[in-house]
Amino acid sequence: MERNDDQHGQSLKRKSPENGNLEPLNNFSVDDLNEDLFERVLSWLPTSTLFRLTSVCKRWKSVAASSSFKLACSHIPSREPWFLMVAPNLNQSIIFDSAESTWKRLNHPPLLQEESNQSCMPVATSGGLICYSNLSGNFIVSNLVTGSCRELPPLNFASQHQPLNAIVMSTVSKDQLSYKIVVVFGELPNLLFNVYNSSSGCWEDVATMKRNIDDDDSVENDSTDDNVVYFLSKAGTVVVSNMQRSPSKQYSSVITTNKDGEELIYFLSSSGKVITCNLTSKCFLEYPRLLPVLSEYSIDIVECNGEMLVVLLSEFLETASLRVWKYDEANRGWHQIAAMPPAMSHEWHGKKADINCVGAGKQIFICLNSPELCTYVLCDLVTNKWFQLPNCCINGQVMDFMSAFSFQPRIEASV
Repeated sequence: MERNDDQHGQSLKRKSPENGNLEPLNNFSVDDLNEDLFERVLSWLPTSTLFRLTSVCKRWKSVAASSSFKLACSHIPSREPWFLMVAPNLNQSIIFDSAESTWKRLNHPPLLQEESNQSCMPVATSGGLICYSNLSGNFIVSNLVTGSCRELPPLNFASQHQPLNAIVMSTVSKDQLSYKIVVVFGELPNLLFNVYNSSSGCWEDVATMKRNIDDDDSVENDSTDDNVVYFLSKAGTVVVSNMQRSPSKQYSSVITTNKDGEELIYFLSSSGKVITCNLTSKCFLEYPRLLPVLSEYSIDIVECNGEMLVVLLSEFLETASLRVWKYDEANRGWHQIAAMPPAMSHEWHGKKADINCVGAGKQIFICLNSPELCTYVLCDLVTNKWFQLPNCCINGQVMDFMSAFSFQPRIEASV
């Protein structure tokens, strides 16, 4: 069909309210939008960009504080992750912004600056929230973007006198207004769990878990003593004891939801086995080992796009390899889904390195630490590309971090 140029030309123009003349549509300004559309447009901006734009004018600054704008932001499905870095005695919030590929320092929330909370360590994240644990064992939930904080009531008495295995956090609603925290504690095979729900503002009753019946055969066939194993210490020496983890990742654990809508928590046992806990059926099982118990390796567990994955750094035949593994439920075995290029991983041969990892969508953020080296790597699971990040310098000093936690910078997330 032939196009009418005059009609087409007029379709790209509008009447000027001042003089009735025709003006090009490309002279249109976002300031001409009504408040509702204006907030919807701004809600799609990356969080860092939004903060910079709040200094443009009073209208833009007022939008960022409005409840209707926060509601518009809650409709954005996801945001590029930020990675909160962890180091000993790091009483400040340093993040890596994956959207801009830059390091940033955020204002530390006032509650975390109090003397009793200065040694708080992040232990879990979900959506735009981060959960910290202080020296007394209490939890503090914070939104680092807005600076809001909330200290949760103490755990139930029974929970406080048992060894902790896992701490996970999940956002209950898409509007980021409610969340829950789950702690798994006890000695295998006597596991229990406790749930905090922000909607009720209290901890629920402690629940017990039993071993999955299907797991009995694998436990009987695994004759390894789960209490005495070889592991790599943070100092890089091989010792005989329970597996040690850096303080920030000693509760390394993730939560997912299976196809039946059941919530599953995964964590590493003291000997490096992957344990999965079904909160719906209140049962647990142990996955088979990836490597023999006497092997020298460093292991961590992550969640990517709703799936549990294992990252493993090992040494074999005069080289080191870093690989990502996924468990095949149907075949009851592990299979590799990604591997660091040999030229990169070989650098870590003989360094007795420790890895601490966190997943974020299709990416895995990996902290590699040894007495000699400290490196941060991003792995894209879709392309299997591995990127080494630049050093983080604060006041001219290169910072060394032990681990990282991923979260989405969401101003609407409520503590």
